[in-house]
Amino acid sequence: MTLRGDLAAIADLVQPGIRVLDIGCGDGALLAALRTDKAIDGRGIELDGRNVAAAVARGLPVVQGDADADLADYPSDAFDVAILSDTLQAMRDPAGVVRDMVRIARKAIVSLPNFGHWQARWHLLTTGRMPVTAALPAPWYTTPNIHLCTIADFCAFARHLGLTIETTVHLHGGRATGSLWPNLFADQAVFILARHD
Repeated sequence: MTLRGDLAAIADLVQPGIRVLDIGCGDGALLAALRTDKAIDGRGIELDGRNVAAAVARGLPVVQGDADADLADYPSDAFDVAILSDTLQAMRDPAGVVRDMVRIARKAIVSLPNFGHWQARWHLLTTGRMPVTAALPAPWYTTPNIHLCTIADFCAFARHLGLTIETTVHLHGGRATGSLWPNLFADQAVFILARHD
């Protein structure tokens, strides 16, 4: 199974045999790959009922729920890793969601689109309109993205929450990039966050 670029980067960061909660798991593609390739004990939570049905049809333990409201019901330290892929920008309370992630799990893995990517900046500069790119595929009036941020914004956000960024993977076109200026040249990023105990 071929995973979307950020999901493949996340899968590479997950250790075998651990307990994983995939928040906003979509149709369960990442959970299925992790279960097959890494023998993880995985669970998922997803808002869209069609995606929940698709994940359950794969034999995955996925429940329908809203991360903004339902993560508070999960016990502390119930998982080794909590994953939020390409969803943070759609949360009503990103800080609350990330705080719950690092309470529920020892580490959090977050992927997000970089609204500071040069193509997004150039499109806005030259057309005066919000960009539509591979990482940001929907026009502004249908996008679920309500909190737009750059890689630099997310790093400052993590520091504000008192979290350590243990690992960062910068992506361009779904592939890891070693750019000297990732805030300008990476269109997505994946972060491993850890709390201070």
